[in-house]
Amino acid sequence: MIRHCVFARFRNDVPAAERTAIHADLEALRQVIDGMDAVKFSANVSPEPFARGFTHGFTIDFRDAAARDAYLVHEAHQRAGARLVAALEGGTDGLMVFDLEI
Repeated sequence: MIRHCVFARFRNDVPAAERTAIHADLEALRQVIDGMDAVKFSANVSPEPFARGFTHGFTIDFRDAAARDAYLVHEAHQRAGARLVAALEGGTDGLMVFDLEI
């Protein structure tokens, strides 16, 4: 299993409704991408001072690397990803992605 971890620094002017809509776009990908399983979203709740400004994050579990790779190039993911990046501080500078093999 691959756990796709994404951390984000949303711009201050991005309303909560837009963040929720971005999350819904990503969650909807489960309907079109085989092997895409659990999707979880949260604001950072860590008491440790190491977040480096990343305020929100989400994880997506994939059955395997092939499912993750299909997600990465899928047209629906490209659209959802562009919407996310547009809402971030500094565009892709406001994004960190880390995949774990579980």
